[in-house]
Amino acid sequence: MVRGHAAAVTGVGLFTPAGADAATTWETVRAGKATAAFEERDGLRYLACRAPGPPGDLGRAVTARRPDRSAVLALVAAREALADAGLDPAGWDGARVGVVAGIGAGGVLTFEAQREVLRTDGPGDMSPFAVPGALPNSVAGQLAVEFGVRGPSTAVTTACAAGATAIGVALDLLALGRCDIVLAGGAEAPLSPFYVAGFDRLGALSRRFHDPAGGLRPFDRDRDGFVMAEGAGFLVLERPADAVARGVRPRALITGYGATSDAHHVVAPRPDGSGLTAAVRGALAEAGAAPGDVDLVNAHGTGTPRGDAVEAAVLAALLPHRPPVTSTKGVTGHLLGAAGAVEAALTVLSLAEGTVPPTANFAEPGEGVDLDVPTTARGARLRLAVSTSVGFGGHNAALVITAP
Repeated sequence: MVRGHAAAVTGVGLFTPAGADAATTWETVRAGKATAAFEERDGLRYLACRAPGPPGDLGRAVTARRPDRSAVLALVAAREALADAGLDPAGWDGARVGVVAGIGAGGVLTFEAQREVLRTDGPGDMSPFAVPGALPNSVAGQLAVEFGVRGPSTAVTTACAAGATAIGVALDLLALGRCDIVLAGGAEAPLSPFYVAGFDRLGALSRRFHDPAGGLRPFDRDRDGFVMAEGAGFLVLERPADAVARGVRPRALITGYGATSDAHHVVAPRPDGSGLTAAVRGALAEAGAAPGDVDLVNAHGTGTPRGDAVEAAVLAALLPHRPPVTSTKGVTGHLLGAAGAVEAALTVLSLAEGTVPPTANFAEPGEGVDLDVPTTARGARLRLAVSTSVGFGGHNAALVITAP
């Protein structure tokens, strides 16, 4: 495989339940302030983490394309990332720019709304944008149209590992010389009756209705499932030499990516965690790093009893020097296909500030959890971090992120 080249992170954009931009999201995450709330609708009772209200500055051209909410969230986060990188799409060579978007649910809100129109009013009242809004590639397509991207534009769907997978694919595009700039990340707006009911039937969702903010409890003894969330996170990635040539100091470097499949079960992780272990080892090897070099882990940490137990065992065995392990999902909720991208962005901000963010709602470790899980923000000298992601279907992804 041709890779082995670091990618410079020159821009970060976030739109999450923790804030409408990267700075606000980071402040909320650093404070450990959970965002989950109780909701009751469509005959369902559940916890959810919602992003701020629909942005009102998308412009007439975007509105005319009738984007699904997932694409709206992506557009806001991507705009911030590009502005942070000092890039103006009006002045770039769009043929040398790519987009890779991690997607889980796709345009499910559009699909469900238009399916209801079809059922109640008939096909003649359906929107002509029903199909393009619901397709899984709609986020990547909307971003390409909005920013004049004429290089590769693609969506990756590795369930809850998709955001991290998207960044890994972007590394390949840069290493192979197919792009000079890649906008990589993920977006998700999955708070629909279908997904809420479906995940609840799997027993994956927290039912801590008496304490909504305390619902998602990564690695905690009382964890009982995750809280679904909506949001988006995007990074601008360039080759380090290109960033330097245009006078930009990278926020961080993506130096390693590892991906494996459990080949075990459609929803359950492999009990011995060997797939996740191999992904982390592969990412470290590509970065030219050893396990002992890891200063921080932003873990997948969804708050499910089985998933957290397997991940905790993997990290404890791989990293006996016990670096701090945090799960920012305690604050943001689980953003499904966008989770890996949002957490990669938060890891970049952790390195830049030298701060280990806390794991919200962690009070007492669950059985078998032998990790250093900070409960308040902690200053530290951070040079190298690992961000892990795991998805239904046995997808494992790990990113190594280093200080520039």
